Amino acid sequence: MEPGKTKIISVLVENKPGVLHSIANLFRRRNFNIESITVGTTQQTDIARMTITVNADEKTIDQVVKQVAKQIDVLKVEELESGNFVMREIALIKVAITDSKKRSDVINFVKVFRSRIIDISPDSLTVEITGGPEKINAFLNLMKTFGVLELARTGITALTRGAKSIRIDE
Repeated sequence: MEPGKTKIISVLVENKPGVLHSIANLFRRRNFNIESITVGTTQQTDIARMTITVNADEKTIDQVVKQVAKQIDVLKVEELESGNFVMREIALIKVAITDSKKRSDVINFVKVFRSRIIDISPDSLTVEITGGPEKINAFLNLMKTFGVLELARTGITALTRGAKSIRIDE
């Protein structure tokens, strides 16, 4: 792939304190930026899955995957194959609402994007939207016209499609 393409790396690690720090520190030491990172337990509570999103060329990704794999607490690491995984992200967006027309417009956009309102006040609405980064960015661009007061994004989490899985065989 061309330089500057978004790549997703899935890493299975021991679920214990300090592992996230050591992986993030590896990227820092090599002056390599993490676009997003999500971490959570897997079906085995002693194993956590890290989904790391980076923007780099293939050579750099190969180097990063090899370096991550050498870490003591890393059990398995793979770059997810383009087009062969499902991914989601959640965003919470607090939007300024100054009148009933704007409130109605935002509510209509929420319906179109199959998102939902999770908090409402006289002068704002908070929307939860789930989907790929493109969907979230499109919705966010529409909300900017109303005034985004706050934004929180989880970052991408992903799994391979179909029967193939990245896991530690017992």
